[in-house]
Amino acid sequence: MFGLFKRDPIKNLRKQYDLTQEQAMQAQRKGDIKSYASLTSAAESIWQQIELAQRQASK
Repeated sequence: MFGLFKRDPIKNLRKQYDLTQEQAMQAQRKGDIKSYASLTSAAESIWQQIELAQRQASK
């Protein structure tokens, strides 16, 4: 019953992933390759967290 009010961690991670991807795209458009690389790396680590959370949720 109280699980209804519990926030979905996967949804929060996806939102964070999308925001990081957007920032990476903007950095690439500006020509800031260092920022693009670091933001892309951060997005990849967030994606790994999403996959891990999905595996744990399916158990």
